[in-house]
Amino acid sequence: MQLPRIPTLAFPSAIKHARLAAALALGLCATGVAGAAAAGEASSWGLGVAAFSAQQPYAGIDRENRALPLISYENQYVRVFGPVAEFKAYSVDLGAGQRLDLRVVGKYDFSGYETGDAPILNGMRERKSGFWAGGKMIWRTGIVDVSAELLADASGNSKGRRANLGLEKTWRIGEHLMLTPRAGVAWVDKKYVDYYYGVAADEARAGRPAYVGKSGVNAELGLRGTYVVDAHHSLFVDVGVTKLAKKIKDSPLVDRANENRVGLGYLYRF
Repeated sequence: MQLPRIPTLAFPSAIKHARLAAALALGLCATGVAGAAAAGEASSWGLGVAAFSAQQPYAGIDRENRALPLISYENQYVRVFGPVAEFKAYSVDLGAGQRLDLRVVGKYDFSGYETGDAPILNGMRERKSGFWAGGKMIWRTGIVDVSAELLADASGNSKGRRANLGLEKTWRIGEHLMLTPRAGVAWVDKKYVDYYYGVAADEARAGRPAYVGKSGVNAELGLRGTYVVDAHHSLFVDVGVTKLAKKIKDSPLVDRANENRVGLGYLYRF
């Protein structure tokens, strides 16, 4: 039985704070890639539902628990899953079971917050989420999938840049189960860190001193499990933890060294 590839879990819609840059996705973060439609293959649609729980690093912020619909679409030219869209610009077979894909990527990032989302943010100016765009490379070595991504804030809110490097490997266990561990690092520049974790001089107060963010590197580990019931029905779970860069942990807005999240869901592929 040939198991279809399942998209990495991503969380769109009204998640005000979700920074799932690690690897449920939106990847996001995620180094995983949805099953590509081969040349000449018909388009693939998917609908489903997911539930997730995510903990952000801001001091005093509540854990986010949500349930939401999932929508996916893919053909030989494009892939859309949640807030992520990819144009498949180039693909080449390197032989010996290896393949290289180059893609143009656009994604909506939910990193923003509003004053009042947590006590430490009271009196802070709103930090807006934004649309990010850039390029992505996926090298399927036959042993492990390697991905590299370079993005810029096309919305101009943070004016920042990010670069992601990830590794993942899928093991098939029997006819129905797939397990995909992953590891990755994500560099974020000083504009990104300062916008979302910095404190301007006029926002400083007792217990919240002024802070200017600097660039840093986050590290992530995760595991995705997929149970393929048949060609249409799939169940999946995804867990991940991100170790935050020192310049993020040093922010007076932050009281955690890590972010963590867990999601589970169901997907129907037409």
